[in-house]
Amino acid sequence: MATHKSAKKAAKQTIVRTARNKSRISKVRTFIKNLEALITKGEKVKAKDFFKTVQSEIMRGVTKAVLKKNTAARKISRLSTKIKKLA
Repeated sequence: MATHKSAKKAAKQTIVRTARNKSRISKVRTFIKNLEALITKGEKVKAKDFFKTVQSEIMRGVTKAVLKKNTAARKISRLSTKIKKLA
């Protein structure tokens, strides 16, 4: 357990940051799952529209440092490919 005043503050900050980051990554994952649900239903028009929102949310995760840039690019690329494969 932290004994110095600064160490106690740092421990509190860590808890807050962890909760914030979990919330952000959860939000990104939820958006991805919702898009994949649209893809499996075969709703191409809705999926295309929603893809723009998902893409911006994933990139927001990059700017907030919950995802790495290459990971985000890979996820976006794979989702885009899935949408293009719909007939």
